[in-house]
Amino acid sequence: MTRFLLLASISPLAFAPIVAAQSDERREETIIVSAPGPERSADELVGNATALDREDILQTLNATLGDTLDRQPGVSTTFFGAGASRPVLRGLGAERVQVLTNGIGVIDVSAASPDHQVTADGIDAEKIEILRGPAALGYGGQAIGGVVNVIDGLIVDDLPDEPFSADLFTAYNSVNEGTELAGRGQFTAGQLVFTLSGSMRDFDNYDIPDFSESAFQRAAEEEEHEVEEEGEEHEEEEEVRGTAENSFVETQTLSAGVSWVGDNAFLGVAIRQQTAEYGLPGHGHEEEHGEEEEEGEEHSEEEEENPFIDLEQTRIDIRGGVSVNNGFLTDVIGTLAIVDYEHTEFEAPGEAGTVFANEGVEARAEFDHEFGGFEGAFGVQFSDREFSAIGEEAFVTPTDIQNFGVFLYEGQEWDSGFGIEGGLRIDMVEYDNVEFGTADFDLFSGSFGAHKHLEGGMWIGGQISYTERAPSESELFAFGPHLATDQFEVGDPTFGKESGLNLEGTWRWTGDNASVGINVFATEFTDFTYLTPGVAFIDGELTDEGDGLAVFRFVQEDASFYGGEIYGDLVIEEGFLGADWEFNGSVDFVEASLDDGGNLPFLPPITFNGDVSAEWGAFELGAAVTVAGDENDPGIGQLPTDGYSTLDLRGEVDLSDFGIGADGTEAFVEARNVTDEEVRYTTSVLKDLIPAPGQNIRVGVRLAF
Repeated sequence: MTRFLLLASISPLAFAPIVAAQSDERREETIIVSAPGPERSADELVGNATALDREDILQTLNATLGDTLDRQPGVSTTFFGAGASRPVLRGLGAERVQVLTNGIGVIDVSAASPDHQVTADGIDAEKIEILRGPAALGYGGQAIGGVVNVIDGLIVDDLPDEPFSADLFTAYNSVNEGTELAGRGQFTAGQLVFTLSGSMRDFDNYDIPDFSESAFQRAAEEEEHEVEEEGEEHEEEEEVRGTAENSFVETQTLSAGVSWVGDNAFLGVAIRQQTAEYGLPGHGHEEEHGEEEEEGEEHSEEEEENPFIDLEQTRIDIRGGVSVNNGFLTDVIGTLAIVDYEHTEFEAPGEAGTVFANEGVEARAEFDHEFGGFEGAFGVQFSDREFSAIGEEAFVTPTDIQNFGVFLYEGQEWDSGFGIEGGLRIDMVEYDNVEFGTADFDLFSGSFGAHKHLEGGMWIGGQISYTERAPSESELFAFGPHLATDQFEVGDPTFGKESGLNLEGTWRWTGDNASVGINVFATEFTDFTYLTPGVAFIDGELTDEGDGLAVFRFVQEDASFYGGEIYGDLVIEEGFLGADWEFNGSVDFVEASLDDGGNLPFLPPITFNGDVSAEWGAFELGAAVTVAGDENDPGIGQLPTDGYSTLDLRGEVDLSDFGIGADGTEAFVEARNVTDEEVRYTTSVLKDLIPAPGQNIRVGVRLAF
């Protein structure tokens, strides 16, 4: 299987000589704006950088950010039903992946638990960038896995080409009888640019191919039942099939921005209000009735309640910049975000449980410059947030977190095609926990890379980086039941910082109509922090169980990661059947092991993604295939996971060719997971309790004006 995946991913290279002479036009380069310093294309960065524009986002759109990005090279998802997921980059997630909105942290609590939604999912985004390698360290050692930047376009730094534009998108999904809607309008008045946007989705419980629990989970439960003591009665539980119970999702966002754009400067402010309500599948709580009920009330059965989360966030962004061009400084850009986030976990309607809150402010100032042939940026970044979790299931006590960082990034390109780049960053992180007191961390990160343009469209590069990361508030201060993971989590306030030494190599070839790239990496972690089964003192007793849940402790141990991505694309103009063809393929893989030889849990399997599309003028047909391998070495306390193969089909018509709307106006129909495959993500804590959605027919329209 591995040999097949590798061959499939590099197959575009075999066609390169055929198509090289068909067109003298190079494909439009993808500019990565998240990288510090001057704007550069993805092809000029060591490491794999990816950018999705509005059309790409809508084609892969799901209810959550991780699921939307899951088919990108080196990206997987923490899938927690339809309501929550974060992206996993090269096997690293949570705090090791920085999720940003317009270059500033999302300031929510999504990294603290997989059932917490990211407050940026792409439905109203203009662009999403995925950045790895030396440039990502401009955002700190916390970004050792990489950076995902969701750009909403509410603040602009250039006057639009048109005085008025609008974009409306709507779709219906059969798998959950769900609707999604997003709208955006922008108009100018002199030097002022006004932007309004809104979105909503309403998804019911989604359909699944068969059993909710995996075959491995059902077999483990059956084995447990068989070894029960003779004579002990066991109540058979009804197995859930066909529908993922309590997997509904409802979201709403309203946003507005106004920008002043001058000849050499801009200043804008935006406000975004988001609300969401979504179920937590696989974690219904059972409440026993009987002796504690009021006299005369009878309850012969247990009542199962379905927990859900009610979320609200208000975010204010202020961003401005000026082009200086004084011989050293070229541009100065400042960004400020003020966020008020809160979500309540309900055991049932009207029964509020734990309340999570995160109020914070984050600011970043970046000074772009050039001197002696070098181009780069230096700057400062500051954040101050107040995290709290109040309620019976609050597994982390309230904590204030402050972070102050300074960074420098430089690069130079010579006429010979040889270039270098490097960066330094120093951070000071301080935690102030109401129970455990303060913890301070001084962090250093640095990187250096070099690349060379070769003849024939080839490019090679390599980089070495060292990063330091402070433990998160959960890793330090957790102590209590965490029902999202069915664990009693225990942190360690004596933890030191985690460090990683990373080596990465990149080779790319780009022709007129085809390209191929290979990235390989290896990272050696010192004091890698992860969760594993253990024991803890609970109520004065050393035990492996707390509140009916297995104890899992955060521990630190050296670990090794290695892996890579192979990707390619091919365009054939006026090819078979008179169509313009486009092929894309990628393979990504990651392996990790602990210093004692053990396996880390929740790693993505080797995965192949392939896409093909054929266009005849206004009409386009496409197919996408994903093949994921088995996971047979899942780590302590985890069950194996079967691989899967899925097929998606898509047809669309460009309505602008018929005089309807502007460029981008289209109608489409999709069939996702055509074969109704059972998909279980190895990176999900729910992988044995609930699969991903089954077959889905999705129809929609996008109107652009």
